[in-house]
Amino acid sequence: MASTEQWEPVQRLRTYEQVMAQIEQRILDGRLKAGDHLPSERDFAALLGVSRPSLRESLRVLEALGVVEIRRGGGPDGGAALVQTPGDGLVNLLKLQIALAHFSSNDVVETRLTLEEWSVREAAARANDDDHRELAKILDRMDDLGIDSAEFNRLDAAFHVRIAESTGNALTAHFMSSLRTAIHQQMVDRYAELADWRATATIVRAEHRDILAAIIERDGLLASQRVNTHINDFYKTTKARGTTPIE
Repeated sequence: MASTEQWEPVQRLRTYEQVMAQIEQRILDGRLKAGDHLPSERDFAALLGVSRPSLRESLRVLEALGVVEIRRGGGPDGGAALVQTPGDGLVNLLKLQIALAHFSSNDVVETRLTLEEWSVREAAARANDDDHRELAKILDRMDDLGIDSAEFNRLDAAFHVRIAESTGNALTAHFMSSLRTAIHQQMVDRYAELADWRATATIVRAEHRDILAAIIERDGLLASQRVNTHINDFYKTTKARGTTPIE
């Protein structure tokens, strides 16, 4: 008799999960590509042998994951299509996972350090004059004396994301954008808890200018050192004031 250890319980998949599995497999093996339209709801349900509510459920999950876009109305542009550019799925996932404390503050900071240090090194080698000008414009907007902490943080994130974009690595840029969006409210909250956020902002502005200067000078090592100091110093500042140390 065969050993019982060789057998595994049969898993029962719900209908919508089976529909998702078929779509996912076609994406993975190349039969479906970004921008491709799926069959109409009526035809698709018939092809799969499932109810239209089950089909809609699977498409809603894929839409939430940022894989499928549901376009309202009929015609060639209506119905479900695979997204052509990265969606908000990663942002939403990270935001919830961080909010649920599935990742510690140190996890977030260490991940940012890894991304940021690589990005500034590569930006020093790859960024062009247009990238430099756009980064400088972001910093100019951050110098507005009437700026509030929420807008300051939005521009802070934009600066770091733009550096990642200037590397030419779309995945790194998307991950950086997703991470910064996911922690945006926490960043705003941390600034609000500071006794004088504008004093901290003055330091951040100067450090940003120094990072950009190193990028323009094509000194990747110096840029990496400066961004490391920039993030860690903020970590120490917020920790000293009893806040969660996320920069």
